[in-house]
Amino acid sequence: MYYVYVLRSQIDGKLYVGFTEDLKKRLIAHNSGKNLSTQTRKPLDLIFYEAFINKFDALRRERYFKTTKEKVTLVQMLREYSGVSRA
Repeated sequence: MYYVYVLRSQIDGKLYVGFTEDLKKRLIAHNSGKNLSTQTRKPLDLIFYEAFINKFDALRRERYFKTTKEKVTLVQMLREYSGVSRA
């Protein structure tokens, strides 16, 4: 399986969107500081993910989530669920 996921920083509430084949391992890597883009924003909570059978579909969804329009939609969709305030 291939996963597209959304993490929320406990420090600043900002979101991070990523792609992986091993969701548990990737979350551990983010929270241990091994990912430079989230290193200063840890700890991070997994607040949303989608699973795909096809790698191409998952990568396309990740790119879509990272567009400005979708970031606004994602924040609105997840606001009440997790206290998300900004992308």
